[in-house]
Amino acid sequence: MKFDASRAAFLAIDLQQAFCTGTGSVARQGRDITPCRDAALRCIELADAARRNGIPVIWTKIALRPDYADGGLMIHEIRPGLKEAGGIKAGTDDAALIAEAVVAPGDFVIDKPRNSAFFSSSLESLLHALDVRCLLMGGVTTSMCVESTARDAGQRDYRTFVVRDACGDFAQARHDAALDAIAFGFGRVISGNEAFAALDAGEADF
Repeated sequence: MKFDASRAAFLAIDLQQAFCTGTGSVARQGRDITPCRDAALRCIELADAARRNGIPVIWTKIALRPDYADGGLMIHEIRPGLKEAGGIKAGTDDAALIAEAVVAPGDFVIDKPRNSAFFSSSLESLLHALDVRCLLMGGVTTSMCVESTARDAGQRDYRTFVVRDACGDFAQARHDAALDAIAFGFGRVISGNEAFAALDAGEADF
């Protein structure tokens, strides 16, 4: 699969305080956010490299109404712990990007109501407007929002490249299984070093 920087964007998925800080709603549920924090910092390095090479940077955030009326089964039955912790409400610190994730003037920020960045968001229309056909991505969590987005991207015929060390999850087994599924049927899983080299070279074959 060929990476072509002239038609690429970097997608940084959900580097939010909820998932990547010790005071966020996920940490308040007793989960170890260290892998997510590490992945977020790697994503920020990749975002800087993408900008240096003229590649658009797109940040996503999962954000719900304060009353969770738009949360559906995800928030009320599948992941009720987030609701109980008061998490990912639009406009709150919990839903905000971490402090290190500085949005540059030319970047894009997309709010979404579910795991996939394509679902009920403006992502696909933005990608069409930017003439993007290659998506380089990382973020959290690997098994939920990253995998959901990679599956949707691959099925829409975007050349999808997921950066292994720029993704994080709360359990190593889920992280590994998600990357295996992506590599098997939806795109390519590459290392951060491979991603940096591709960005600098402008192209690569994986």
